[in-house]
Amino acid sequence: MRVLGVSATLVLALSVGGLTAGVGSGLALADDHTTPSKQDVRDAKADAVHAADDVAGVQAQLVLANQRLQQSSVVAAQAAEAYNGARWRAAQARKAAREAQHRAAVAAADVDRQRDAYSSAVVRSYEMSPGLTTLAAIVQSDGIETVAQHTATLDAAEGAIGGRYDDFRAASTLAQVASDQAADAQDDAEQAAQDALDARQAAQDAADAAAAEAQRIADQKTTLVARLADLQHVSVQLAQRRQSDLERKAAEAAARAAQHEAEQQAAQAAQQAKDDAGDQPSQEPTQEPSDDPSTPSTPTTPTTPTTPTTPSTPTAPAAGAAAAIAFARSQIGDPYVWGAAGPSSWDCSGLTMGAWRAGGISLPHYSVAQYEQSTPISASQLQPGDLVFWGSSSSPSSIYHVALYVGGGRIIQAPRTGEDVEETSMYYWIAPNFYARP
Repeated sequence: MRVLGVSATLVLALSVGGLTAGVGSGLALADDHTTPSKQDVRDAKADAVHAADDVAGVQAQLVLANQRLQQSSVVAAQAAEAYNGARWRAAQARKAAREAQHRAAVAAADVDRQRDAYSSAVVRSYEMSPGLTTLAAIVQSDGIETVAQHTATLDAAEGAIGGRYDDFRAASTLAQVASDQAADAQDDAEQAAQDALDARQAAQDAADAAAAEAQRIADQKTTLVARLADLQHVSVQLAQRRQSDLERKAAEAAARAAQHEAEQQAAQAAQQAKDDAGDQPSQEPTQEPSDDPSTPSTPTTPTTPTTPTTPSTPTAPAAGAAAAIAFARSQIGDPYVWGAAGPSSWDCSGLTMGAWRAGGISLPHYSVAQYEQSTPISASQLQPGDLVFWGSSSSPSSIYHVALYVGGGRIIQAPRTGEDVEETSMYYWIAPNFYARP
């Protein structure tokens, strides 16, 4: 609020009542001999309304500042995971190039063998001449039977040479194809490596931009909080504590609301699955009988949301999940560094990769590929050790953040630049929209 004039303040306190009750020690009593005019009262009321608008406006600006900070962190996370994706594709391209080069080498060796075989056949044929010519077969023969034998031998020799030549030509063709494929694969690998370098620069630019934006927002919030302190006639320290408390409570309330909504959706999905199973009794005799007669035998696919009690629900390996969680917990406090995968700094997919490596499962250092190489599940199926993902759309290709679920609606994650590995509510930020089991 703005500081009100002495006379107007007293009038406001008398005529408006509780509007100024919160101003506190900033008010001064008017001189007993001063009588406020009607204009003083109108001015006081206008000042009170304006002051309230200022407080609300400042708080709204603080909310917008936090939203900009969140958006800039999303952009930075998307760039960081785009870099991880480019690195992963480059590694796949290098592997493909090595395999293509190996096939080309094998094909080239086969060409050499076929060339040697063909050459040997030609040399043997030459060495056998002129004794193995058609004329020699007739002149040197002592009868029709001998002619036939010599001619058959000649035909066999010529057939052998022709066969060797055909083998040589076929091997040469295959070798040329393999060589072309190897060259293409090498070109792809070089392009993928360049893409990875470009993505690295883009990630660095995004991280720098996010850091600069965070600093600008921090400076703006400092100014706004100082304005709040002035309007509310409290110290800056107290205004900062109040604002931090408001933001914390708002975040907790949003997390509770998101969790409640997710739980309701999971309950509805479970009820729907139960209803769907009950609506199809005629199909049960055609399906494999379950060991437990009370268990629905309706088959499901890995990508179909099911209830946690459905037998076909993927089961996370208990020992592996426990080891993955223990590893992730041991990294709490390590700093986030984009592109990092330990041992003392991590990005989001680097942490989950390292955690599940400790759990006995190999995952790529790329959140999209981690989702694609795991079994998709629904939120209602989450078990400790599962992976929780954030994407900007309904397509898995939009995933830009991943964390390790530890149970009770909580996750361990490497959040973003400037923050450390932490355990927190999975609804702390933006509600996740993809879930999978390694």
